[in-house]
Amino acid sequence: MMCWWAHDQNCDEFKYHLARVPDYLWLAEDGMKMQSFGSQIWDSTLATQAVISTGMVEEYGDCLQKAHFYIKESQIKENPKGDFRGMYRHFTKGAWTFSDQDQGWVVSDCTAEALKCLLLLSQMPTEISGEKPPVERLYDAVNVLLYLQSSLSGGFAIWEPAIPQPYLEVLNPSELFADIVVEQEHVECTASIVQALISFNRMHPGHREKEIENSVARGVSFLEERQWPDGSWYGYWGICFLYGTFFTVGGLAAAGKTYENCEAVRKAVNFFLSSQNDEGGWGESLESCPSMKYTPLEGNRTNLVQTSWAMLGLMYGGQAERDPTPMHKAAKLLINEQMSDGDFPQQEITGVYMKNCMLHYAQYRNIFPLWALGEYRKRVWPSQSL
Repeated sequence: MMCWWAHDQNCDEFKYHLARVPDYLWLAEDGMKMQSFGSQIWDSTLATQAVISTGMVEEYGDCLQKAHFYIKESQIKENPKGDFRGMYRHFTKGAWTFSDQDQGWVVSDCTAEALKCLLLLSQMPTEISGEKPPVERLYDAVNVLLYLQSSLSGGFAIWEPAIPQPYLEVLNPSELFADIVVEQEHVECTASIVQALISFNRMHPGHREKEIENSVARGVSFLEERQWPDGSWYGYWGICFLYGTFFTVGGLAAAGKTYENCEAVRKAVNFFLSSQNDEGGWGESLESCPSMKYTPLEGNRTNLVQTSWAMLGLMYGGQAERDPTPMHKAAKLLINEQMSDGDFPQQEITGVYMKNCMLHYAQYRNIFPLWALGEYRKRVWPSQSL
């Protein structure tokens, strides 16, 4: 932008840059912040699912219509211009990014969560959720997801197909970011995509149906193989084992894996139960990420976002049907911590990027407690959610 300003302060190129400056700014509790790019798509898809989980879709139909419109419009609708394959680019049509359409970088779990939202919203009356997208747009999204699966492991990477050459990481020039030279598979991405593909196949059989079934089976095998001895999964994009385990149990549950028929789910449930603190919550330190060892917060204190992840993981693992007591204690914590204006307090950071760079997701403090309480009301108190 400054180069164009030095060239000509009145040129169109400078004005185009200037118009996008607000995209990089946001007002936090402690003042104005500037970031490299936002998490608009990611936050929007999670918030949409949290609102839907409450069962109050008619009351918040206006909110869902706006979210539906934004998600539909944010899908990448064209491939990169020119001979993009000759420039070692991958196709992008049908994907969603982390921030907005103009960013242009395919992100696998953002695509999966956006597809899940479109499928959920398509089941509602149009007067609540708005017009459905053309089914071809859903096909495009599925094509992207299937393309990103590793032919060797069955797992899914984040930006492009995994490259099974980890030795190249010795060339990593960064002192901060880990694993930036070659793509690798992640359990969170795989679990999100498994859920999205299963939902799509159920609602739209006929489009690459057998390929989707095979993809899901291989993805589930990948998830089961990546479980740690204590029953957890290492989370690469959130802190850390609580995050990875929450996502993975959701993916396994979508594939029909239960506490009764799957040892991995049983071990995951035991991990959650064994790491719950005395007051009924969960809290994990950022030290878990670089050390790759589960580390509770100092004093074993509670973090509300991580408590919500654990609650959701337990409910996906069927704990509500066996003994809901752990969820009762956690739900009480969440309810008592909510402030008079509906907000939840900001606590320790819960996002991470490339193992060592912690990320602040300002909306997590509201998205996940709402989501956990919505599922809690539906699963633990079903008569109250009718």
